[in-house]
Amino acid sequence: MSKLHSLADVTPALSLQPLNFAAQDPGVGGWQPLLDQGRAADAAGIDRLVVSDHVILGENLEAYSDPKLGGMVGAQQPTGPDGQWLDPLTVISMWAALTTHTRFMTGILIAGLRRPANLAKQTATIDVLSHGRLDLGVGVGWQREEYEANGVPHAHRGARLDQTLEICQRLWTEEPAAYASEEVSFEKVHCNPKPLQPGGVPLWISGTLNPNVLKRIARFGSGWIPWGPDTMNPIAGLARIRQALEAAGRDASGFQVSSYLQLTQGDGGSIDAEQTMAAVPAMLEAGITDFRVTLNLPKELAACQDMLAPLVQAFRKAVGR
Repeated sequence: MSKLHSLADVTPALSLQPLNFAAQDPGVGGWQPLLDQGRAADAAGIDRLVVSDHVILGENLEAYSDPKLGGMVGAQQPTGPDGQWLDPLTVISMWAALTTHTRFMTGILIAGLRRPANLAKQTATIDVLSHGRLDLGVGVGWQREEYEANGVPHAHRGARLDQTLEICQRLWTEEPAAYASEEVSFEKVHCNPKPLQPGGVPLWISGTLNPNVLKRIARFGSGWIPWGPDTMNPIAGLARIRQALEAAGRDASGFQVSSYLQLTQGDGGSIDAEQTMAAVPAMLEAGITDFRVTLNLPKELAACQDMLAPLVQAFRKAVGR
């Protein structure tokens, strides 16, 4: 089971989600701006960098807006089916080599598509080489085609995600490790190195708070990434999560929750950092711990750092750091 820390140990984080995807091949210069944006975020003091995941894309992109399939009402996929999507764990490994303090999160990784032992090894390796800076945001995704292309049944994908997370946690924490189910069984196996973080890589569970997601959070989660209608009121969702954690015998005091910050523009269209962060103290008091911003980032390292530094300064002032 995932280890939680006391609330005093949870430092409020300002998160940034650069685009690890593009509608078409970026051409000259390739993906170097994405790497430079990671370096700029680290230099400016951004606390966490987030990247998203698609292994493949089918042509039924309207499913992204269907809640019955795991999508969100009104949502629109940001690229066409021929869009360019970089693997998030590979991007994180590149950023880890270029930065010193910024943490990393998948937002989200469709973990059930990956072989559990391989995922445990890959993420433990990143955690060790980044000196314990990895968080793993996970969910079931919305696209049937990704499961089919990987030879993974789309039905019961929630149960497959649960199995994947349990195997990862066993391999991260047990020595030797054992596991038994109808699909996967092993005993007396060793998967080293272990993650540097106690309890393994922290797992942030994404999803609308239906009974299955609440159960998954109570079983595995160190944090929650709201989805669907819960993005509009994560505070109410957090109250339900705390009840589920307490019912499962877990201390809810160190649980983390992500929410987006609405950017406020000042004169000339520039970002008003102070006004953008005005809502932070009340959100923090209500239990939000991870404050995410999305920006149209400059491609140049220096310009990107100049854009982010005032936001970091205003955020730290707002949270009393």
